[in-house]
Amino acid sequence: MSEQKATQVGPSKIDIVYEKLGDPNDPPVFLIMGGGSQLVAWPDGLCKELLIRGLHLIRFDNRDSGLSTHFNDGPLPDFKEAMAGDFSKVPYSLSDMAADTVGLMDVLGFDSVHLVGASMGGMIAQTIAIEYPKRVRSLTSMMTTTGAAGVGQPDFTILAKLGPSPEDKAGHIEWLIRSLKAIGSADYAFDEEGARDRASRAWDRDHDPNVMLRQAVASLKSGDRTEKLRSVNVPTLVIHGDADKMVDVSGGEATAAAIPGAKLVVIKGMGHGFPPALFTKFADLISDLVHHNEN
Repeated sequence: MSEQKATQVGPSKIDIVYEKLGDPNDPPVFLIMGGGSQLVAWPDGLCKELLIRGLHLIRFDNRDSGLSTHFNDGPLPDFKEAMAGDFSKVPYSLSDMAADTVGLMDVLGFDSVHLVGASMGGMIAQTIAIEYPKRVRSLTSMMTTTGAAGVGQPDFTILAKLGPSPEDKAGHIEWLIRSLKAIGSADYAFDEEGARDRASRAWDRDHDPNVMLRQAVASLKSGDRTEKLRSVNVPTLVIHGDADKMVDVSGGEATAAAIPGAKLVVIKGMGHGFPPALFTKFADLISDLVHHNEN
């Protein structure tokens, strides 16, 4: 199905662009992507594996990404100020993004869904499970963390070497490929052709240079979810790689430890990304959780 736009979504009354894949009679699974990324960042190969296993997928652009509403009117946030606890220029939080997602459920007529969130998308999914537990059938939290300062921290030496993204399409794509390789899974083959295709499609859809900043400070503003996660009573799967340089594996371990009954799967050699060699494993894990928790 082609992309569609939902309007007046959630308390913020924003536009969200989404795509529905598969049989609508299958269990609904919302795919929530990470910081600065669009719905096309979900690899088509992974989506295909999930569809084969009888899941109805809804992937969408979070606020400030892709073709959904962007928050360009206010002042540009200052990352250092946010790190120091000053959120006066931060336009929204993960709670707002969670409300957007629940609002999209309302527009599409879902009382509850299964959530799969990657990186920042995992933080949003956790927030939905905390704040809207009745809307969640199961939670899959991938390569993400609790928001606690002592876990899940990035390797800043890797990030510092990347530098800012160039402002032209070709330069941006080359920078993104270098970035994905730097934080990715060295033990698994890198799908450069697929990564270039997704990067090109994302650029052509939208290239807001400040989306990553605004979403990053939203995560900071939302703080530590550890204690709130202890109240989550949703079947939960936590997937993390032991070679993740963007979100250290301690973030996944802390997430699983905080959520009662959560299953933790740590994958050897996996970094921050979706290596094609792991599509089948991801799909098996996610579909097993979903089908075992259909109501």
